[in-house]
Amino acid sequence: MSSPALTTSAPAAPEADAPRLGRLTLLTVCACVMVAQSMVAAINLLIPQLTSSSLHPSPAQLMWTVDAYVIAFAGLLIPAGAAADRHGRKGALLTGLALFAAGAATSALATTPAVLVAGRAVCGTGAALITPATMSILVHLAGGTKRRAQAMTAWTLALGLGGALGNLGGGLAGQFLSWRALFWAMVPLAAVLAAAVARGVPRTARVERGNPDPLGTVLVTAALVAVLFGIIEGPAYGWGSARILLAFALGALLAAAFTAHALRSRAPLFDPRVFRSPRLRAATLGLAVSFFGLFSLFFVNSQYLQGVQGYGPALTGVAILPVTVGMALAPRLAARWQATPRPVITTGLALIGAGLLGTATAGPHTPYGIYVLWLLVISFGTGTCMPALTLGVLTSLPAHQAGLGSGLGTASRELGAALGVAVTGTVLAGAGRDFAAGMSSALVLVGAVTLLATGAVFVGYRERA
Repeated sequence: MSSPALTTSAPAAPEADAPRLGRLTLLTVCACVMVAQSMVAAINLLIPQLTSSSLHPSPAQLMWTVDAYVIAFAGLLIPAGAAADRHGRKGALLTGLALFAAGAATSALATTPAVLVAGRAVCGTGAALITPATMSILVHLAGGTKRRAQAMTAWTLALGLGGALGNLGGGLAGQFLSWRALFWAMVPLAAVLAAAVARGVPRTARVERGNPDPLGTVLVTAALVAVLFGIIEGPAYGWGSARILLAFALGALLAAAFTAHALRSRAPLFDPRVFRSPRLRAATLGLAVSFFGLFSLFFVNSQYLQGVQGYGPALTGVAILPVTVGMALAPRLAARWQATPRPVITTGLALIGAGLLGTATAGPHTPYGIYVLWLLVISFGTGTCMPALTLGVLTSLPAHQAGLGSGLGTASRELGAALGVAVTGTVLAGAGRDFAAGMSSALVLVGAVTLLATGAVFVGYRERA
């Protein structure tokens, strides 16, 4: 039985004659991931406009308009990353941008809620191809460990900026334009990025062609979709409802079936024994926890600023932008201690937890200056730990599986994000009309869980794979 994924050495540097990572290539692939991530958050600020639009979506249809992107995005990340490694990362990136543009155009032209949901799902499928392909391209072009760390810092900054800029773009569209304008804007943007990729991004060596493992792809995708469905729909149907329990049971059953299949297969989608690595387990947990906290904040942020503080959509988008400050500055400071990532990771996660507990104290009369200080704490925590966690995943896998590593890492983030939104939404629903009290309770819970998980990551992370 072959087990090609069990090697845990750090990704090797490119050969001397391999193309190197230029500034234009770095900016292009980071712009791609920024655009893909922005569409996770942008739709949230357009919900009021969509509700009163000519589509007249029901509450369930509105929820699926938001969730279809996340489910397709996160559910397909692992097979998309493996496909990029096997069939070519540049081709996967160009295909992803084409699907992203097609999905955006479909959404902009939608005359029924079902078409809008379908367009969002196609966009999410494109994003699932874009995200792991971009990281894998950077890993293979960056060169030595120092340059690889710098590239990962830029990539994770683009990921964070994407969420913040999505809020800003959604707010501006909600305030001054139609919701369709946001989707139309994505079409030429994706086309420009595709042209830049085609012209300026070199092709990288790919894994030798072999069995693409269609059964493994179906099993792991279906397992992720079932779990995501349970997490996202849990607040609506009740965590103890038969539908939600069935979704989680189905997800566990499919994951077990994939594991059994992969252990017997000669060329599996990926070998589940990679999770024997303590570093990989701790790094994926850390990525999930960081986005668990960050997206819990994103979920309440716009509602708090608009519903409690009385901000308009555009001002709300601007008021959220300080979240990007720490994400831009902290990685440069943290890079000095990149040789010993465990304290960097745990410090960053602890800052996220502490910032969430601080944000929980915000109320109707809290000055924005105080509120933004806590946003900055969370931002600096995210910027501190994310590059090291991302590298922790990648250095637990061999270089030729960089796309798979990116898929595993990003799937962990998106699962954490979905769980954060679901937990926060459940607590808010229990609080009824007292949003400030519900927000406080939710963020205290999420902050406490984040701090507890920080301890688990500290214990489990190993400096050496």
